[in-house]
Amino acid sequence: MDEADVKEKTVIVRIDINSPMDPVTGKILDDTRIKASAVTIKELAAKGAKLVLLAHQGRLGDDDFTTLEQHAELLSQATGIKIKYLKDLFYGEPVAQAIEEMKPGDVILLENVRYLAEEPVARSMEEQAKTRLVQNLAPLAQIFVNDAFAAAQRPHASIIGFAAVLPAYAGRVMEREVKGMSRALNPEHPCVYMLGGAKAEDTIKILEHSLKKGLVDTVLTGGILANIFLMVSGKDIGGPNVKLITDKSYIKLVDRARGIYADHAHLIKTPLDFVVDVQGKPKVIAVEELPMNVELLDVGPKTVAYYSKFLAEAKTIVVKGPMGVFERKGYERGTLELYRAAANSKAFKVFGGGHTVTIVNEAGLASKIDHVSTGGGAAVSFLSGEPMPGIEALLYSKRRRQGG
Repeated sequence: MDEADVKEKTVIVRIDINSPMDPVTGKILDDTRIKASAVTIKELAAKGAKLVLLAHQGRLGDDDFTTLEQHAELLSQATGIKIKYLKDLFYGEPVAQAIEEMKPGDVILLENVRYLAEEPVARSMEEQAKTRLVQNLAPLAQIFVNDAFAAAQRPHASIIGFAAVLPAYAGRVMEREVKGMSRALNPEHPCVYMLGGAKAEDTIKILEHSLKKGLVDTVLTGGILANIFLMVSGKDIGGPNVKLITDKSYIKLVDRARGIYADHAHLIKTPLDFVVDVQGKPKVIAVEELPMNVELLDVGPKTVAYYSKFLAEAKTIVVKGPMGVFERKGYERGTLELYRAAANSKAFKVFGGGHTVTIVNEAGLASKIDHVSTGGGAAVSFLSGEPMPGIEALLYSKRRRQGG
């Protein structure tokens, strides 16, 4: 963004302010991404740009699929700029007129782009440049800024289409994310991954790439991932835990995990003990006591001590997901203690994922962590070595500006 002269120019900015929402009240529960996006918006406005913001919330059919009315209010609060929200508008005469009337420093937010049927269709950059969204808005602007790292893995119209027809630059969130996440792909060793949470497919995908590339030296497992690796190591984890894996359709991941374990068993660590619910109270059990007819809800104190040694010796740490059912009161201790151990390490630390960010904020650890990623699926794709169309589009634009 430092390379762009934005003064008195109309700049289309794709931000990611997709936020968790209370399914009952419809209120935004966490404004982390909104506050992160405010940095780029304030800077561009201060430099005299006229900003047209594009963003999304949820997916068609999901409980959190809604307008951006709340987001506009929270963005106004976060930036200190009165943001004009054009409800139900994406392009057309009213939008063109609103843009024409803008003065330097003004900001407007268009409606949730996922109301447009063309937006979420995966296409090439050249094909996305022909969509109605790009065809209508691009002629009204001189510059495109992509600050939506959390959606950079998606080849959607608002993510890659404008880069084909306008000079495109990375916003501050995108810049910070790429720099921070890149450290995880070029780590100083020993490199330790601590992976948990309920999205086992994501963590398996990360492991397949990082172990194959020799990026990680030790993998500390928790949550469903730990259960899966205990299974493939030959341990009977008990009916309730096998059922959980089956109910989530993760049985197909067991074979992939078995292949990983066959090649890298010496690098993969599983819990030594767990916290379970016995008659409504937390109880610590050793892994040798399995199988039991109980759900494994948290890692126990021996596991915390065991894993903490690896974290203390690491020079790079990547953390994704809680170690158990963190949201259940009485079963968050293992996750919190290990997050603190990682945060207090002298290593370069990268934490990513929706629940991960929530835990970091609730525990007050953000200031101790080198990079906290706002990207969920994008962070997974980045760490898995998958193509990132949003980033590739920016690189394409840069090469074009440089005559390459």
